[in-house]
Amino acid sequence: MLYHLYELNQAALHPARAAAEAYRMMWRNPLNPASHTVVGRGAAAALELFERSTRRYRKPEWDIDTVTAHGMTAAVKPVTVLAKPFCNLVHFQRELPNAVQKKDPKVLLVAPMAGHFATLLRGTVRDLLPDHDVYVTEWIDARFVPRSAGPFDLDTYIDYIIEFLQGFGGNVHVMAVCQPTVPVFAAVSLMEARRDPNVPRSMVLMAGPIDARKSPTAVNKYATGKPLSWFRQNVITQVPWPYPGHMRLVYPGFLQLSGFMGMNLERHVTAHRDLFHNLIQGDGDSAAKHREFYDEFLAVMDLSAEYYLQTIETVFMEHKLPKGEMHHHGELVDPSKIKRVPLMTVEGYKDDITGIGQTEAALELCTGLPDSMKAHHLQEGVGHYGVFNGSRFRNEILPKVRKFMRAHQGQGSLLKRVLQRVA
Repeated sequence: MLYHLYELNQAALHPARAAAEAYRMMWRNPLNPASHTVVGRGAAAALELFERSTRRYRKPEWDIDTVTAHGMTAAVKPVTVLAKPFCNLVHFQRELPNAVQKKDPKVLLVAPMAGHFATLLRGTVRDLLPDHDVYVTEWIDARFVPRSAGPFDLDTYIDYIIEFLQGFGGNVHVMAVCQPTVPVFAAVSLMEARRDPNVPRSMVLMAGPIDARKSPTAVNKYATGKPLSWFRQNVITQVPWPYPGHMRLVYPGFLQLSGFMGMNLERHVTAHRDLFHNLIQGDGDSAAKHREFYDEFLAVMDLSAEYYLQTIETVFMEHKLPKGEMHHHGELVDPSKIKRVPLMTVEGYKDDITGIGQTEAALELCTGLPDSMKAHHLQEGVGHYGVFNGSRFRNEILPKVRKFMRAHQGQGSLLKRVLQRVA
């Protein structure tokens, strides 16, 4: 019923949004003398704020058209190389000579499935492309997945990661950002336990809740402040008709967005007030930056109820992975089995979503991995998003990640040959 009320509200506001956009264009038309006055600019600014505040934001585009790599400017084209019901594996193909491309390590960038779309990592992809052959998991909004596709939970998520990694035949480095650190870590642990020759060359875990008991944040406290039954009864609802996924149980994106906004409400109010003043003053650059950020931030997707509830229970409530109690389809997830995959963890000193030590805990759990194959980096001066995006990531974090990957570029093929001899 909650989702239906939300859709009814969206439909009811549609005429008002259309009218606001029409009047905004009138007030901004340079042929209108009032558009050059404070009153005209103020009216246009108010109408834009209304339209943007009531709009449902759609999935953003990647908007990565070119890259400068190895002294050449090359076109970039995102191509879906594997399509599954809940995820597309997207390859950012660079139009470079094959001999040049082969020198760059392949990277599987596992995007978060935590409300925002994979395009949240646009900056990460853009910064990786000059020196890496990049693939990204593009998770699909659950409201567009028909019920006939079946359920999707944390176990299925891990299945997807294992399938993707196996498809590279061991010739890939995997990088997980935030939420997927747990399923990626679990997937590699399971592959190691099975002696799978297709394990990745290295694994980089960034700002993720491997052990949410350490330095708990407001997000962690929210997840543990209520029983699982409360989440099931209060935040899970059915997708309404006419979406392809109608009647599928989901944790809707608009509820996730309200949580995102509530965490830093004062900052978001201030940002929109600044937008209003920038529009009146004619500061187009500042207004454009605001639109770019919030077009991404306010675009959210629905999550499968099974996945959301299992993640809340396994990762945040019962801490099954660090306690050695996590199972995948009945099989124990044992990180101590990781012996062939070098591991690097990255955290942000000011991270208010994933506390310090939560990601580094992965290194402690890999008791079978020698210290020479472990690395950790704590970045000063960055919060959660700064760990994987922005100037600090580009200039301070990424060089260390790049160095780590290249140091272990031959790791996978060597171990694979050893395994083949043993077999």
